[in-house]
Amino acid sequence: MSESNLTGSQRRGLDALLRRLPPVVDELGELFAARGHELALVGGPVRDVFLGRSGNDLDLTTDARPERVLEIVRDWADAVWTIGIDFGTVGLRKDGLQLEITTYRSEAYDPESRKPEVMYGDNLEDDLARRDFAVNAMAVRLPDHTFVDPHGGLADLAARVLRTPGPPERSFDDDPLRMLRAARFAAQLGFRVHPATFAAMKDMAGRIEIVSAERIQAELDKLICGPQPRAGLELLTESGLAEHVLPELPKLRLEIDEHHRHKDVYEHTLIVLEQAIGLEDDGQCDRVLRWAALLHDIGKPKTRRHEPGGRVSFHHHEVVGAQLTKKRLTALKFPKDVVADVSQLVELHLRFHGYGTGEWTDSAVRRYVRDAGHLLDRLHKLTRADCTTRNKRKAQALSRTYDHLEERISRLAEEEELAKIRPELDGNEIQRILGIPPGPKVGAAYRFLLEMRLDKGMIGKEAATEALLAWAADQDS
Repeated sequence: MSESNLTGSQRRGLDALLRRLPPVVDELGELFAARGHELALVGGPVRDVFLGRSGNDLDLTTDARPERVLEIVRDWADAVWTIGIDFGTVGLRKDGLQLEITTYRSEAYDPESRKPEVMYGDNLEDDLARRDFAVNAMAVRLPDHTFVDPHGGLADLAARVLRTPGPPERSFDDDPLRMLRAARFAAQLGFRVHPATFAAMKDMAGRIEIVSAERIQAELDKLICGPQPRAGLELLTESGLAEHVLPELPKLRLEIDEHHRHKDVYEHTLIVLEQAIGLEDDGQCDRVLRWAALLHDIGKPKTRRHEPGGRVSFHHHEVVGAQLTKKRLTALKFPKDVVADVSQLVELHLRFHGYGTGEWTDSAVRRYVRDAGHLLDRLHKLTRADCTTRNKRKAQALSRTYDHLEERISRLAEEEELAKIRPELDGNEIQRILGIPPGPKVGAAYRFLLEMRLDKGMIGKEAATEALLAWAADQDS
């Protein structure tokens, strides 16, 4: 599509993009042109302006090889870095603005390698033809601001469809990660996938296994934090990609929950995820909460048991689910703190239901808070999101019960500093009272006092000392 074919709103969108461009961008375009090279703004920044989305990323592409890019910008930029130069990318900073310039390129995977081979190109049109989707294959040449759309990206934007510039089989063979990007864009932008593109995804799903875990994790994380992660997750499942990157998810489709509701555990899980998102603060993605909501029931397939009377049980699925969560997120190379937090939330997500209809003792409340630790607020949200019953009376009763629990936690927190629960005697005091040196017995005494603190609350140091002495005497007898 040429600029003459733009609609009025599209023309205004492009003009808005060009007005927002910092002067250094055109200055850089002039610098490249003076050295006999092309430079263009490309991809997401161009796409997003037509969608009315704002962003700070400015991706640039050029026919100059990376070493030549370095020569051109070295004396002009305030700082230059080459961390991505092996993949054709040079980063720079000028007047506080960070830019990335990538040489025209394509990527292809050797069947035996997890790392793509980078091949450089010589013109913008060929570079755009090798990009993932037509909506990302639009560009604006610099410094003359010529709009380039050889593959109908604007038409696809209007239709809200994801279609590869060329044959999808060739595109996905060049870089199988593009299949995951389709799911990510479905979650981020609410787009549907073109039938031919979807068919290629189904046929080539197994090809994703050649991609490194780090790249897969990055795409899944962006998907889960999209405005509509359900759309992306359903696309992963329906295309067969989930069986290779998140196999625990499609397995849930086979499991009917213990209450014989109309929806299976897969459907329940997607609803829980949507409800958890609705409980987030200020609309900001809480990746730990979202991953916990998605994975909270993945222990059910392994723990399903058929009981008398036609019932189905999933005893201890939260424990098994926590183990599976840790294994999957570790395999996907998630940071250790994220793995630990998500796994702990999965293990704790049924704790509330273990206390009946609300007859919570102070001891139970203290243990609940102690076990949740810094995840308490997220556990509140996950527990509430996990209620997907259509029985309004039951749902309201559960909500009231949890309201009461939160009130109990708040009251005890004011009285006892629940987040900092410790025995009333520390290790040094234990050693002095019992007349013992550091060692295992001090640890055992500390645990005894902590359990007593959780059961009885604050009883005072004198009473704690008497209880400690009685415990020690019992241990020695």
